[in-house]
Amino acid sequence: MNSVAKSPTVDGRLAQHNGTDDKPIEILLVEDNPGDVRIAIEALKDCRVGNNLSVVEDGVEALSFLRKENGYEGSPRPDLILLDLNLPRKDGHEVLAEIKADTQLRQIPVVVLTTSENERDVLKAYDLNANCYITKPGGLEQFVSVMKSIQYFWSMVVQLPSSTSSRVLK
Repeated sequence: MNSVAKSPTVDGRLAQHNGTDDKPIEILLVEDNPGDVRIAIEALKDCRVGNNLSVVEDGVEALSFLRKENGYEGSPRPDLILLDLNLPRKDGHEVLAEIKADTQLRQIPVVVLTTSENERDVLKAYDLNANCYITKPGGLEQFVSVMKSIQYFWSMVVQLPSSTSSRVLK
């Protein structure tokens, strides 16, 4: 299933410290649970920082989106990827490994956002160069709070590479 959902850009954007001035942050959410997708969309809409959210439902779609293939030719390059581990067709660890092995994609920060608290999953994600690992909280309010914290941190606190950075390094 080819599904890309876009949340509206949030009104009242703040100046961002991610190297893109007032440009909204592009976020790719790789998540197969429709409930978690709805929560993420709502939480990010409530943020006072501009963002565009694209959603794909499995690992194969994620890689097609990132490589601009198979119906995703016009997809934006994300500034941040939120990646679930438990995905159909290609799991999150495989997706993470392919992203970090690809010279065109490896600079994009990947936040693993999953239900797994398994220490092996945490270690493997960091071994594959995940930028951070967050276990999804069980409660709705806590999940919304986590989503807002992720969005604020990655759009207002850290310096993100511009979408042209991978070309500059060649």
